[in-house]
Amino acid sequence: MQQSVQGQRSQQGDLAVEARGLVKLFGDNRAVDGVDLLIPIGCIYALLGPNGAGKTTIINMLTTLLKPDGGSAKIFGHDVASETQVVRQLISVTGQSAAVDERLSATENLTIFGMLLGLSRSQANKRAAELLTEFGLEDAANRTLDKFSGGMRRRLDLASSLIIQAPLIFLDEPTTGLDPRTRVQMWESIRRMVATGSTILLTTQYLDEADQLADRIAVMDHGRVVAEGTPRELKSTVGRATLNLRLANEKDAPEAARIAEEVLHVKASQPEGQLVTAPMSDPDKVTDLLVALRNAKIHLATVSVQDPTLDEVFLALTGDGKEHPDGGNDA
Repeated sequence: MQQSVQGQRSQQGDLAVEARGLVKLFGDNRAVDGVDLLIPIGCIYALLGPNGAGKTTIINMLTTLLKPDGGSAKIFGHDVASETQVVRQLISVTGQSAAVDERLSATENLTIFGMLLGLSRSQANKRAAELLTEFGLEDAANRTLDKFSGGMRRRLDLASSLIIQAPLIFLDEPTTGLDPRTRVQMWESIRRMVATGSTILLTTQYLDEADQLADRIAVMDHGRVVAEGTPRELKSTVGRATLNLRLANEKDAPEAARIAEEVLHVKASQPEGQLVTAPMSDPDKVTDLLVALRNAKIHLATVSVQDPTLDEVFLALTGDGKEHPDGGNDA
């Protein structure tokens, strides 16, 4: 059945998700208020926003768990409201935790998931072994889950959603609570999923994660998409890159700032003793500045460029940060 659905997918154009004017009401609260989402096949797409912004409600509608009150949504061309069963064959959802049995081993849990999805016992055992190796859990294959660390549990949760790798995978905050090393391992697993044919729709509270992983990002606030684009496009909306000059001698800072203003035609500042900063409106002029500093016998310890961050984008776009009234638990 999976192969026939994959064949259907290839005939549906270049969009994994096509949502137009999507609306969801909870009483008087418009939790989702006319959202458009166009997600290309084969990308990682991130939804960002404060609690109550509507992210989880959108996920629930796209995964057929909630019926939209307005607008339309299609998964690989199939309507989520009228073609529910087809859509469910095309997607996989990984939430905050999987419905695993703490008393069973990792292998046993994955084997059960595989058999529930239609695999034979031998096929399920083979797939379980493959996934445990993929996620670095082979040494814990026979360990019961009550002896797993938080990071190991999270990797098993993701593995359980990939028994049969779906064309579209929804990941709801997949690295929440993980240590930095395990987060990076999860990022590599997510990238491999895309490289082997899946599209990923990701929600995350970690802006650096979205910056590292996402091909495109939609920023939501109060039920609406307030900005959409690549990470670079979004960061360009909040300002220019900053040139940081750390001087070998603090006494040279005032003169270095003056030269920077003269060459770059911007206002330079000295936020701390040996550091001079300036907006970088024209990268081609940086070489001229370095030559001018050398001619003035001003020696540099380091030179760096700091791009605007997604944190700045998030704070600029999501208002006062107050949650949407009656937003419930929607992340």
